Amino acid sequence: MDYVSVRGLSVSAVIGARDWERDITQTLVFNVDIACDVRRAAETDDLAEALDYSEVAQTISSVVRDGRFRLIETAAERVAGRLLADHPIGWLRLEVHKPIAGGGYTAAVTIERGVRTG
Repeated sequence: MDYVSVRGLSVSAVIGARDWERDITQTLVFNVDIACDVRRAAETDDLAEALDYSEVAQTISSVVRDGRFRLIETAAERVAGRLLADHPIGWLRLEVHKPIAGGGYTAAVTIERGVRTG
C-alpha cells in the first residue's frame, strides 16, 4: 500500500468548548495519511495521475476556516468527510493537534475513515 501524506498543516480555527474560546482563533495542526496507488503517477511523472496534496491541504484549510467547532473530534470528522467526498480517496488517517494555551500540553485526536485496500 502506498500513502500520500500532508504533515504539519497549521490552520487558524474558532474552536473550543469554553466561552472565551468562541471569541478567538487558535491553531490546529493536521497530519493526514491517504492510501493510494502512486505507481501510475510515478510512471508518467504527471500530476494529473497523482493525488494532488496541495488540493488536499486546501480542502482541510477550507473546512476548518469555514467551521466553528467546540471539539477537535468534530473538526476531524468534518475534514475527513470532506476529503473522502471531494477527492479520489478510499481510506485516510487524520490527526488533529490542538496546543492548549497555558496548559503545557497538546490535545490530539486520530481517526481512520474509509476502507484500506491493497
